[in-house]
Amino acid sequence: MEDLSNYRKSYEKSQLLENTIPEDPINLFHKWFYETQDFGGPDASGEVNAMTVATIGLDGFPKSRVVLLKKFNEEGFIFYTNYTSEKGKAILNNPNICLSFFWHSMERQVIIKGIAEKTSGTISDNYFESRPDGSKLGAIVSPQSEVIPSRDYLDNKLKELESTYEGREIPRPEYWGGFLVRPIELEFWQGRPNRLHDRIRYKLQDDFNWKIDRLSP
Repeated sequence: MEDLSNYRKSYEKSQLLENTIPEDPINLFHKWFYETQDFGGPDASGEVNAMTVATIGLDGFPKSRVVLLKKFNEEGFIFYTNYTSEKGKAILNNPNICLSFFWHSMERQVIIKGIAEKTSGTISDNYFESRPDGSKLGAIVSPQSEVIPSRDYLDNKLKELESTYEGREIPRPEYWGGFLVRPIELEFWQGRPNRLHDRIRYKLQDDFNWKIDRLSP
């Protein structure tokens, strides 16, 4: 058995105090996101918009995976996927999901509870059109989450589609598009010494204002 009990780090880079935070959590997320980006990314080489999406699957088990955040604003957080994938089916069956960001370089974590809904076809179309052709074809080629016979199966299908769409516009498949996650709760975690971390939670109220609480670490 591997003993990891000596894996320790003291978090000392910043603090999170009630008298320095905005009333709107999206403003704080915006500040943290771009501070991390300016610092050099979560590990000085990674993607600051990488986030973990946790869903409840059709089998009743939770499952998490890393995807890329593509847009955020006051409405919520948008990412794109195959609607017929395991992830897509899980979200359409149970739209209550969790997003999380861990920005190691800044010793920060953000956990977002929200309710997901499909974006409009126009939003999905606009993003799909902005993608490189290779990514567009990849979305069409891959029957995401399904069992396939081999890697060659994907590579051969890609070659066929490259020939089919050479010099032609590549349309967005109906089964591929965006999800908008409307947040109902955001928790901001700032690492502090002695494991006495700062945890500030914003919880959406019926009057569409945010209740701010400090949580014990």
